[in-house]
Amino acid sequence: QVQLVESGGDLVQAGGSLRLSCAASGEFYFNCYRMGWYRLAPGKQRELVATISAGGTNRTYAGSVKGRFTISRDNAKKTVYLEMNSLKPEDAAVYYCNEGDIYWGQGTQVTVSS
Repeated sequence: QVQLVESGGDLVQAGGSLRLSCAASGEFYFNCYRMGWYRLAPGKQRELVATISAGGTNRTYAGSVKGRFTISRDNAKKTVYLEMNSLKPEDAAVYYCNEGDIYWGQGTQVTVSS
């Protein structure tokens, strides 16, 4: 059974940085799937933040995070990362990773104080 476990969420001041991780277990074909980070803030719709292709060569970003966030992956470790810099209060949300549009993690909370 595939499990995705996010970590790295924290309380940070505006302008600060965080690095989220999402580790996959029970997944033999991790390196075959596109991975994505989504976020959900209270009162807002779920937002696709970033995606990375199976091989890591193609990346996409939401306009709201482009230039500040970087998605990466280590297929040997079956882990995907989201480096978040210059954080803003509007980045506060629960961040979820997704594998192949199939599997979801439980989420990790990011709080940004102004």
